[in-house]
Amino acid sequence: MYRSHITEPSKNRSDIKTIHSLLPYLWEYRGRVLLALVALVLAKIATVAVPVVLKEIVDSLDASKHKEIALPILFLVTYGLLRLLSTSFSEIRDAVFSRVRHGSMRNMSHKVVQHLHELSLRFHLERKTGAITRDMERGTRSVSSLLNYMVFSIIPILVEVTLIAIILLANYSAWYAVITFFTAGIYIYVTMVITEWRMKFRITMNQKDSQANSQAIDSLLNYETVKYFGNERYEVHRYNDTLRYWEEAAVKNQTSLSALNIGQSGIIAIGVTLIMVMATNGVVTGTMTLGDLVLVNALMIQMFIPLNFLGVVYSQLKHALSDMDLMFKLLEEEPEIKDEPDAGLLNIGDGSIRFDHVSFNYDPSRPILHDVDFEIPPGTKLAVVGPSGAGKSTLARLLFRFYDATEGRILINQQDVRDVTQESLRATIGIVPQDTVLFNESIYYNIAYAMPDASHDEVLRAAKLANIHSFIEALPKGYDTIVGERGLKLSGGEKQRVAIARTILKNPRILVFDEATSSLDSKSEKTILKALAEVATNHTTLVIAHRLSTIIDADQILVMDNGRIVERGTHQELLAEKGQYAHLWELQQEQKKIQKTEESLDKVDSMQQV
Repeated sequence: MYRSHITEPSKNRSDIKTIHSLLPYLWEYRGRVLLALVALVLAKIATVAVPVVLKEIVDSLDASKHKEIALPILFLVTYGLLRLLSTSFSEIRDAVFSRVRHGSMRNMSHKVVQHLHELSLRFHLERKTGAITRDMERGTRSVSSLLNYMVFSIIPILVEVTLIAIILLANYSAWYAVITFFTAGIYIYVTMVITEWRMKFRITMNQKDSQANSQAIDSLLNYETVKYFGNERYEVHRYNDTLRYWEEAAVKNQTSLSALNIGQSGIIAIGVTLIMVMATNGVVTGTMTLGDLVLVNALMIQMFIPLNFLGVVYSQLKHALSDMDLMFKLLEEEPEIKDEPDAGLLNIGDGSIRFDHVSFNYDPSRPILHDVDFEIPPGTKLAVVGPSGAGKSTLARLLFRFYDATEGRILINQQDVRDVTQESLRATIGIVPQDTVLFNESIYYNIAYAMPDASHDEVLRAAKLANIHSFIEALPKGYDTIVGERGLKLSGGEKQRVAIARTILKNPRILVFDEATSSLDSKSEKTILKALAEVATNHTTLVIAHRLSTIIDADQILVMDNGRIVERGTHQELLAEKGQYAHLWELQQEQKKIQKTEESLDKVDSMQQV
């Protein structure tokens, strides 16, 4: 299972592997990358040439060498032109590379969301939404950061150091280049070693940041539960405790960064001082001109100022790689359920369903289904009843191929569901689940989700058949009413009727009702059952039910217990057997009598109060 919380650096992928994983997303923009690099090199050549021209200007104005001082117009114009070119090429680089940076972020985000939808139900039942969304956010953002640091910081510094070293070696003592390279080498080594040590603080920050985000989202998604138990303070305290660990890691991260920056400044100061001492001595002894002194000084400043930020850049680069590491690990998560390479489209045909001696377990130590064998002929209705945990809802999940059977086969029109594409399989099945979850969009959007290109009249017809049209029309915003996070603004019955309307709109060949009327009152249930009966006509239908009164018209009823079929037959046949089904029927009839008696007493009390 995917884990967001990496606490040890050793568990991270190598940086080379992470960068290698990013390359396919850049290949699409290879032309722009090449053009941006050319602009970068030209910008740096212009930048490094500025001190060279400045040297010529100073030497031409040196009164000790010239009796008459002439205005060096050519050099001054060149000086200004080089500064313009330096800025212009840098801006061209930024403009060209913008498409690469933002396009890669978009492609990466698209890939991650697509991959999450491809992962199996087991992964999504075990995941923590808050942690994954934060890892996605940091990961895609780090793509932009990494490219920025590489193209706008690391590569420019390397190009600039190389050009400066060439100028120093070509014009002055080799010691200038030696000191420059030695200083830069010590600087880079110290930066890398200390930054690697500091990474543990960043990793802890990421861990606690994801954990806090997950806790906050979980508490908000379960807002009503928090309120029921009065645990607002507990949730806030738990969130704050996690943030306290994040704060400590963040402070240590910043403190160690400040210490690193001081050390880097010290190394640069020593290197620049040594070079300036040599250059000044050269002017005094006559081996160098004032222009040479200005050139060396300008080159050193020009190189070491950006180099001074290398620590920050390298640190942020490592942070970006660390953030990307989590995202790429998510992309490496393998879907549990995959289409076979030669999988074809499901030929729904007559829509018959066969569970052929199916056994299944989520975990080998906890079997769910044992040798379940039944058939639903075309156009018939089969109902499954039994106590909670009997394995009823698992049948629907296997039919949708959210999981694969451990043993046996599931056939639709004589085709094994494992031999057809998941997309074609699910396109032929419609379900009204027991726990309906809606998008935080309008009611219209949620109904039309089954068929996004459906006409307005088709959506309204589905709502009418689901007995929810009048309710929607009575709302201030009608079909444009936003249902809230997970549909919290609607009651359980209202959400279920939206789900029924959605399935009616899809009009699939196979229908699955998983406790479809469990949240409805008796009056609404009768209306919905009538509508569902009309919709299910000539459809192959699987009904998972708790209320036996809703499935007495089923062509066949299966009674399940502990993952096994213990009884089967029609309603009348099962009553005649006087087994578990008959016992459940008697219990529910007694409950109905008690409920009717209570309702009658409530009416009498109301009349007496009036």
